[in-house]
Amino acid sequence: MSAAPKPPVIVWFRQDLRLADNPALGRAVQSGKPVVPVYILDDHTPGPWAPGGASRWWLHHSLAALSGALGDLGCPLILRRGRADVALHALVRETGAEAVVWNRCYEPHAIARDSALKADLKAEGVAVDSFNAALLAEPWTVKTGTGGPYKVFTPFWKAVREGLDPGLPEPAPRHLAALPTPPDSDRLEDWGLLPTRPDWAGGLRDSWTPGEAGARQRLEDFLVQAVARYPEGRDYPAQPLTSHLSPHLHHGEISPRQIWAAARTHGTAPRGAQGGMDGVDSFLRELGWREFCHHLLYHFPFLPERPLNPKFEAFAWDDNAGHLAAWQRGLTGYPIVDAGMRELWATGWMHNRVRMVVGSFLVKHLLLPWTAGQAWFWDTLVDANLANNAAGWQWIAGCGADAAPYFRVFNPVLQGEKFDARGDYVRRWVPELARLPDRVLHQPWTADPITLRAAGVRLGHDYPYPVVEHKAARQRALDTFAAIRDDND
Repeated sequence: MSAAPKPPVIVWFRQDLRLADNPALGRAVQSGKPVVPVYILDDHTPGPWAPGGASRWWLHHSLAALSGALGDLGCPLILRRGRADVALHALVRETGAEAVVWNRCYEPHAIARDSALKADLKAEGVAVDSFNAALLAEPWTVKTGTGGPYKVFTPFWKAVREGLDPGLPEPAPRHLAALPTPPDSDRLEDWGLLPTRPDWAGGLRDSWTPGEAGARQRLEDFLVQAVARYPEGRDYPAQPLTSHLSPHLHHGEISPRQIWAAARTHGTAPRGAQGGMDGVDSFLRELGWREFCHHLLYHFPFLPERPLNPKFEAFAWDDNAGHLAAWQRGLTGYPIVDAGMRELWATGWMHNRVRMVVGSFLVKHLLLPWTAGQAWFWDTLVDANLANNAAGWQWIAGCGADAAPYFRVFNPVLQGEKFDARGDYVRRWVPELARLPDRVLHQPWTADPITLRAAGVRLGHDYPYPVVEHKAARQRALDTFAAIRDDND
């Protein structure tokens, strides 16, 4: 007489779409029980923070890759759609599972949902456990000398580094036990995650390879080809010297621990000697900034909606819809700004230096609210991460933690001339200006009629005049920001 089958363990995948270094999956494998992997498209995510268009495109392809990898191990990925708590309870009943495991998410709504769900499942006799798969250090473990959260990055990162022992990443399982008859599953194609505009889908597809294998390859290529030049080259958008790992990290196709281990090994290996550890340390500091953003969101869950600095609650933002549309479409008349916004639309990503320039332009030149920029990035970035997005925009606006000072207004002309001196970046993304000489490329309105005619540029027709004049816009920003400071002193 055969033994009764063991009750399965449900592994709830979320922002951890990988097999290697996945603590929840590892715990399920260690149990020796059948594994039921599930991804739930949670329709109960608060409206503003439901995945944007670019994130949904990435999610589709990442889930396809994960499904294939699990299928190769003989364990199909189950797809369900609806309220996560309802869907998970239903799956527990269907399978007779006595345990559910997941890796933690850190968005405020996810923390509230997961805490309630964990309590409900335990009350029903289901064992529940959750793990850290997304951060080097849990947000509640890093404290100032007085026991509070950090609001300045440098001492935060120093504290993390001093106590950091991430350990070695775990390899992917080689086999998964599965139920003889898997539960019913939705079809990924029926979820409608892919954009309907073929030009957008094509640009994303040409730029990225979502999935765990794509993440590993991206990291390897960066360490071999770029990390040694990263400290001095990371500010130049035309140079391929940044890692492009942020969307892979956000969707959990690679873990910070995997990146940490690979980077440290590369930096100390003979092949890494040319760049020494400088490039690796500079790169890992950016991983530290991601940790800092999650630290802020955890301790200040209002971060995506309200300024961390309460002085800015009464800030006199403008509401010029035409200016916002020009910024979104890359038609501000400032080439470096427009190049960045067009890169974002075409690829779902933007170079970090340019993110600061376009963000400063929106908030300070146009005096449009940082939340408008945050919302646009949320919809168009493949790496749209609530913590990074909110903290980054508050930094740009001067109202967040460790924020840029209010009087720091990026000059888009000087930024273009300094970091895109030969114009390779602008010429790629603003091709109507491609034939202009370098000396006027970043300020085409200063070109004489002969130069414009030779380049085939008709200002106001082929390319717009600036929507605002830099000097006047800068002074307006300084006056408005100074008023907030003075009124609250």
